[in-house]
Amino acid sequence: MSEPPIQSGTTGPATEPTPAPARSLRRIALIVAVATALSKLAGLVRQQAIAAAFGVGAAYDAYNYAYVLPGFLLILLGGINGPFHSAMVSALSRRPREEGAHVLAAINTLVGAALIGVTLLLFVAADPLIDLVGPGLDAERHAIAVLELRWMAPMALFAGLIGLGFGALNAADEFWLPSVSPLLSSVAVIAGLGILWLHLGSDIALPQYAFLGGAVLAGTTLLGAVFQWLIQLPALARQGLHKFQLVWDWKHPGVQEVLRVMGPATLSSGMLQINVFTDLFFASGIVGAAAGLGYANLLVQTPLGLLSNALLVPLLPVYARLTAPADRPELISRIRQGLMLSNASMLPLGALMVALAGPIVALIYERGAFNASAAALVGGLLMAYGVGMPAYLGRDVLVRVFYALGDGTTPFRFSMAGIGLNAVFDWLLVGGPTPWGLQLPALNFGAPGLVLATVGVNLLTCLGLLLALQRRLGGLPLAIWVRDSLLLLVAAVLAGGLSFGLSVLIAWPSHLVGLLLQCGICAAAGLLVYGLVASWAGVPEATQITRQFGGQITRRLPLKR
Repeated sequence: MSEPPIQSGTTGPATEPTPAPARSLRRIALIVAVATALSKLAGLVRQQAIAAAFGVGAAYDAYNYAYVLPGFLLILLGGINGPFHSAMVSALSRRPREEGAHVLAAINTLVGAALIGVTLLLFVAADPLIDLVGPGLDAERHAIAVLELRWMAPMALFAGLIGLGFGALNAADEFWLPSVSPLLSSVAVIAGLGILWLHLGSDIALPQYAFLGGAVLAGTTLLGAVFQWLIQLPALARQGLHKFQLVWDWKHPGVQEVLRVMGPATLSSGMLQINVFTDLFFASGIVGAAAGLGYANLLVQTPLGLLSNALLVPLLPVYARLTAPADRPELISRIRQGLMLSNASMLPLGALMVALAGPIVALIYERGAFNASAAALVGGLLMAYGVGMPAYLGRDVLVRVFYALGDGTTPFRFSMAGIGLNAVFDWLLVGGPTPWGLQLPALNFGAPGLVLATVGVNLLTCLGLLLALQRRLGGLPLAIWVRDSLLLLVAAVLAGGLSFGLSVLIAWPSHLVGLLLQCGICAAAGLLVYGLVASWAGVPEATQITRQFGGQITRRLPLKR
């Protein structure tokens, strides 16, 4: 049976929460997956519209530098599974509704005051901030980026409010609205570009309209963030969680608990953003690299965000409710579930992105101002992203376990270490000064080296977090987990090899339908091989995914090992 829903407006004493049963988790995962899929589909259409309008030209290339800070705040602080969201879920899942409303109002007041200051700083210091992020930008791109950053500066305030509100809604078992709300941001940008296209037509990509295009991109991005905040207010009021008042109560135990997790978690996320600054610093000398990273990242984030939300959103409250010593075996079982489902889904997707990068980019983007040279740049970046997909999601699973345990400090320490490693890896893989010249030619991978550097940092971070968690919990069955992960890796490599072979050996038509058939048939064949090999190898989580998506399994596998 599914657990009964939490009644809104509950004011009685809190009862001891229990972990959600498997069917309830599946129901939540389905809700989140559908909502996230709609948001990601809208995001993909938005990116296609941007690609057709601007390609890798000045307006969008500059936008990627201007978006670094406000986009970081919106995605990480305001996003599902961000530090604000995770802190609110961890604290409010164990508290009655009336107390939760007080905690949310107090945190909104404190965070809002701080983020107003951040907004003013972004607006006033836009010029030197763009100098810092993109020192290699030419004068036009620099000026456009400064204009765009000033337009998007208020996103700092709305990002924090969005993350806190959606965390409170998830703690109240409301999952649809937070997961579908990013759709509004995409719709705002698409509408803005549509209006601009009606006025300029095919001239939209001309250099003389780059400033106007950049302003439209930035203004509609801000408008989308405002819509995301507004849409949550009626839902919070309906759940009895919203107070339209300022509350200065930082001494409340619930507020203190949120701040204990949110503070280090935000700093940890901020450290990750310094890695983005580092990447853009190196990318600023490569024309079009920042735009290419934006296009490739969207192709990765579409399936990654979908699976991440479907996996982490239902599991995070479960982790938070299993912190007692008596619940330790169940917590370890749930950690295995999160990590292995992550590997079972990300490994084949990463393999397919490496194998089919060229046709995928051509299918999604190659039209309008997005030409063959832009497709080649983005295709190389997509291959590099595909290599690291398992590490991206695995790191997020482990970080959320620490957050649920009330420990934001350990992830922060690893993020600090990752900054130095990322700079070193960027220097090695993209190019940096050495006693023998300006770069190391043998290791210079160009723009894809920026992605490979991040992949290396994420892999090392996953290993460090896993070992730290093993010490914290008094031991984990790591040998079994590693063995099953290697089996999944073998299955993914075989799947990717088959997909690549079919892609290059068959003379596929070069038009849109031919590209669609090439991607669809090759990917389907690869996934079929992956499902058969992974299930034959006896990895339970792979069998679970295969069954859920309609695979034919010949034998029943145990749920635990």
